[in-house]
Amino acid sequence: MTRIAAGQAAGPLGVVVALGSAQTVAWASSYYLPAILAAPIARDLGLAPTYVFGALSGALVISGLLGPRVGHAIDTFGGRSLLAISNLVFVAGLLLLSVAHGVAVLIAAWVLLGIGMGMGLYEAAFATLARIYGTNARRTITGITLIAGFASTLGWPLTTWLASEYGWRAACQAWAAIHIVLALPLNLSLPRAVPLDPHSRPSAGASRPSGSQSESFAMVLLAYMFAAASFVSSGISAILPTMLVAFGATPAQALLAGALVGPAQVGARLLEAGWLARFHPLLSARLAMLMNPIGVVALVLGGPMLASTFTVLYGAGNGIITIARGTLPLALFGPTGFGRRVGMISLPSRVTGAAAPLALGLMVEHIGSNALWISALVSLSAFLALLLLRAEQATSTSLQAGEQNS
Repeated sequence: MTRIAAGQAAGPLGVVVALGSAQTVAWASSYYLPAILAAPIARDLGLAPTYVFGALSGALVISGLLGPRVGHAIDTFGGRSLLAISNLVFVAGLLLLSVAHGVAVLIAAWVLLGIGMGMGLYEAAFATLARIYGTNARRTITGITLIAGFASTLGWPLTTWLASEYGWRAACQAWAAIHIVLALPLNLSLPRAVPLDPHSRPSAGASRPSGSQSESFAMVLLAYMFAAASFVSSGISAILPTMLVAFGATPAQALLAGALVGPAQVGARLLEAGWLARFHPLLSARLAMLMNPIGVVALVLGGPMLASTFTVLYGAGNGIITIARGTLPLALFGPTGFGRRVGMISLPSRVTGAAAPLALGLMVEHIGSNALWISALVSLSAFLALLLLRAEQATSTSLQAGEQNS
């Protein structure tokens, strides 16, 4: 059921555009920032770029640890104010980063950015939409990922231009200004959710005799699946060009194939918004987890000629899984307590995503291109975990959540 305060009932399309645009700024100015600025920051501070990427890894862990508390706050009060606060935290982190002259301030800046990421990236946005639209949030979740899917496409060129023209410190300050001028007003334009009546919700310690065990089991399976998907996505993204060259592709072929990842993600999200929207999100998630293994087999059998096939399948799987992070828990558990559940489910994926580039990098160093087989096995294990979730179990769990919500 939708819970929107009078006078702020923005239409779904307006909410999608506003929140999707704000998410684009949030992702571009945090998660995607080191890809462009790690080298100049490290050079200016006399450090190895590894320090900057290590700080990002720490920020991801911090954001994951904050997830359950942030989600619970959104479940209770709605996400509008919290998302707006996240913009201010991002601003503080970016401004602190822009004045860093040593490791201590660098780390402190990324701690703030990690807090901002925990409060302001997809999980918080998904919980906000679930709080506003309830079980009807699937299309709006898909919509914001379609827009924010261009965060790197838009963010990397802009950051590159700012850094080359004015320096990396000015680039950080410019992103802080964009948060204030653009993202903050957009988040404040979101509908204000009416606080829930505490008597309409089960207490934290309430027992659920008919569904608690299956719900816990489903949450464990989802946590593992998303952790595995995050490991594969983050790890392959870090080694993709090198891996394609190892399979015989020329640098130009590797660059061309890598450029197809973004369009494949967007195309898969359009498919999810259209044809796949008629089916349970379990089907989408299962198909997504099969795409990387199929792509690996194609790459091994076809060599560099099928490098583009691999990257398209890999990108399409990533695109759908990003949506499934919001739609699948919503379909399984319903909107009640959605934010806290998503925060708990996403915590392991933050850790595996932070560790994956180093882990797969070490695998490449020791076993070469066979590291891709490891990623394929991880994806297959996540697919098998999803097979343990039955459609009738998902329906039952969702109905129980809906009964509690009413």
